Amino acid sequence: MAGTSVLQQTNFFSPPADPPQFSELNLRLKEQQCLSLLKRCKNLEDFKQAHAQIVKWGFFWNSFSASNLVAACALSDWGSLDYACSIFQQIHEPGTFEFNTMIRAHVKDMNFQDALVFYYEMLERGVEPDNFTYPALFKACAWLKAKEEGMQIHGHVFKFGFESDLYVQNSLINMYGKCGEIQHSWAVFEQMDEKSVASWSAIIAANASLGMWYECLMVFGNMSSEGCWRPEESTLVTLLSACTHLGALDLGKCTHGALLRNISELNVIVQTSLIDMYVKCGYLEKGLSLFKKMTKRNQMSYTVMISGLAMQGHGEEALRIYSMMLEEGRDPDDVVYVGVLSACSHAGLVDEGFNCFDRMKSEHGIEPTAQHYGCMVDLMGKAGMINEALEFINSMHIKPNDVVWRSLLSACRVHCNLEIGEIAAKHLFESNSQNPGDYVILSNMYARAEKWVEVAKIRTEMARKGFNQVPGFSLVEVRRRIHKFVSQDTSHPRCGSVYEMIHQMEWQLKFEGYSPDTSQVLLDVDEEEKRQRLKGHSQKLAIAFALIHTSKGTPIRIARNLRMCSDCHMYTKLISIIYEREITVRDRNQFHHFKNGTCSCRDYW
Repeated sequence: MAGTSVLQQTNFFSPPADPPQFSELNLRLKEQQCLSLLKRCKNLEDFKQAHAQIVKWGFFWNSFSASNLVAACALSDWGSLDYACSIFQQIHEPGTFEFNTMIRAHVKDMNFQDALVFYYEMLERGVEPDNFTYPALFKACAWLKAKEEGMQIHGHVFKFGFESDLYVQNSLINMYGKCGEIQHSWAVFEQMDEKSVASWSAIIAANASLGMWYECLMVFGNMSSEGCWRPEESTLVTLLSACTHLGALDLGKCTHGALLRNISELNVIVQTSLIDMYVKCGYLEKGLSLFKKMTKRNQMSYTVMISGLAMQGHGEEALRIYSMMLEEGRDPDDVVYVGVLSACSHAGLVDEGFNCFDRMKSEHGIEPTAQHYGCMVDLMGKAGMINEALEFINSMHIKPNDVVWRSLLSACRVHCNLEIGEIAAKHLFESNSQNPGDYVILSNMYARAEKWVEVAKIRTEMARKGFNQVPGFSLVEVRRRIHKFVSQDTSHPRCGSVYEMIHQMEWQLKFEGYSPDTSQVLLDVDEEEKRQRLKGHSQKLAIAFALIHTSKGTPIRIARNLRMCSDCHMYTKLISIIYEREITVRDRNQFHHFKNGTCSCRDYW
């Protein structure tokens, strides 16, 4: 049995030897007084006094009084789970309510294994569960990622006839989502005869837990189209995360509006989520405005703002926010320093980066992690200090991990340093890296050097290990809908008009002196084939689609999953002049703001 009995060696629970003689009516009144006293308890001392009165008058042996005692002690914020377990152990025949209470209490106290133990004891004693038993159990399975146990208990739900209970179904959707079994979440959701707002929230959260952000927006769209659901705060925060990951600014603005309409005062967590959404969707001014208006900030608020400024290449402004944090007397943690060092890296602030790295250790006593070392390698790599970066790695006080070697490999790709790139790749392969991108980078470096035999070896090794190259794609938001394009895409319903627009764009580009950089096509094919492949890059398709379907002067915002090639970078700069558009591209963890033929990165990325 879970829990420790603190009363087992006393006769505290024994029935009184000579209970006072009262009429049945007076006893009922006295019992009501005791239960009223129990409801007024504000702390454990009050509870013990009420408990003593119930035992004194012999009411503990009344199952109703015992149940109330267990529930008050186990579920109240001031309660004691150990004390509640002691009371539970003294009940000769605990029923469904008492077992449910103990299961809920252990889940509330984050003792998920013990919650499952109580359920198994419940079954062993022949106590039949009810529909209130299962939501807490599925929550425990979700936290434990206990898929097998969850599926077994799901079977019990059918056995006892609760498969159509709304609360049970909602908890099942959540459990399967947290366990990574989204197809089971959908199976439960689609079989529901009746759905509540919590059902929609659960399926949205299930998709979010697996990073299926596009699906989150699609589900919310379906929910909204039914027109009878008012989304919960948690759902709106999840939608903010989806908009953040997808770069869906217009949808993020709509979600912000919904939050303001539905919630009287936004707490610091929601405000921080909003800042994160705006800065990661490229609307830095709005994010900064919300940050400055916050009456109360926490460490996460500063971390989000510093990281957002880092992504936008505003390193000096990020350092100013960092200094503001220190002036307010807040001690930065290791996460804050990851943002600070990233800001220095993106902005090319090499000296400032080294100063912050030293300050982190000497003033704040934070031991550098692999992430911090990775930021420093990235800082030196972007500045072309490849040899210095390798020396830095060799002097590390911890063993370099994949993050560090991958930062060096990426820098070698940018600066075409095949020799040190091979060293970095060798360490990654020896660590049994499961990231196909490591193999792709080295393969591309060999291709650029026209070492086709080495390219073939890398590709063969990838095939042997079952690695597939992640296809590049670009997301663009048009009229509050997200459109996805992959390289050489022919699947989009409007692909015909998109390629016609590409043809018009390239005709205009010739007058600006544009010439395709075919060195970016790392395939052993002729020049014409390379030019055709460049034409179909996903970013160019997304820009063409946005130019067709948005009015003149409307900003274009694109999010990519892979690093932008130099040809797309030059292409987009020129398009911003020709069509007089501001184009924002989120290139994984960095933003490029194109306007009037220039980029905010100053060609430093």
